[in-house]
Amino acid sequence: MNGRTALRWSGYVAIAIAFAVACAYLSNWQFTRNEDRSEQLALVERNYDADPAPLGELIPVGAELEAGDEWHPVLLRGEYLTDQQVLVRNRPHGGTSAFEVLVPFRTVEGRVFVVDRGWVPPGADSPEPESIAAPPAGVVTVVARLKPSEAAPTSGRSAPAGQVPTINLDLVVAEAGLSGEVVTSAYGLLASEDPAPAETLGAMPSPSEDPGPHLSYAIQWILFAIMGFVFIWYMIRTERRHRREDEADAAAAAASPRIVETPASAPSPTDPVLPAALRRRRETKRDRDMEDEDAILDTSRR
Repeated sequence: MNGRTALRWSGYVAIAIAFAVACAYLSNWQFTRNEDRSEQLALVERNYDADPAPLGELIPVGAELEAGDEWHPVLLRGEYLTDQQVLVRNRPHGGTSAFEVLVPFRTVEGRVFVVDRGWVPPGADSPEPESIAAPPAGVVTVVARLKPSEAAPTSGRSAPAGQVPTINLDLVVAEAGLSGEVVTSAYGLLASEDPAPAETLGAMPSPSEDPGPHLSYAIQWILFAIMGFVFIWYMIRTERRHRREDEADAAAAAASPRIVETPASAPSPTDPVLPAALRRRRETKRDRDMEDEDAILDTSRR
């Protein structure tokens, strides 16, 4: 093996190592996402059907929502501030860009908490909803599941008057004109109302229990890294085999009698003038190359 060959093979190995490092990074990223998803599923399982707790117990005055309390039901008693209702636009429900209906709720303790009562589709001939079912009037007992405030839009998205582009509670408070002791770290997804309203909105879906494809993706990246080394090994092995066969052909040609060829009668590679051993080596080499090419084609078709 000469220096140029060693340098080329070292380059092959360096490429395989760099590819493996990239695959390891992507695999670790997918493992991390799988762990995060598993924690989210465990949180939903723990909190979603828990017994409702008073709002002040989970979010005391002056405090914010704890991450471990997401999805936990809270028990509210008070009345809806229907005049300060706000719509959230472009929410994916019912196979369309629907609206979610946010209605502030003033508790008997005087705190204001935003309740997401459900969703309505856009109108048939208008992007605005044709009608919105009203909440129950008077004193109401509400159970809602806690959700954190969403991030403010970063793309400059806006909304018409009475609407917001996302459930960012600072935007909701400003749009609704709320004042007093307003909870801005969390809002609630409606679970039940007592008394029940005359008409209901579209119910919010339960959180997905799908763990996602992250674990399978992580394993695939590991397999890709291994395949990279296997491919480099195959290239080096094939190159070494071809070199040995070429050296054997050259040795056989040097050992055979010299044949003077004229342009009109130059022998072909299969001409019987060539030594039989040399012909067999060339035919064997050609057959091996064809088998290698067939194997590569078969692998690519799978």
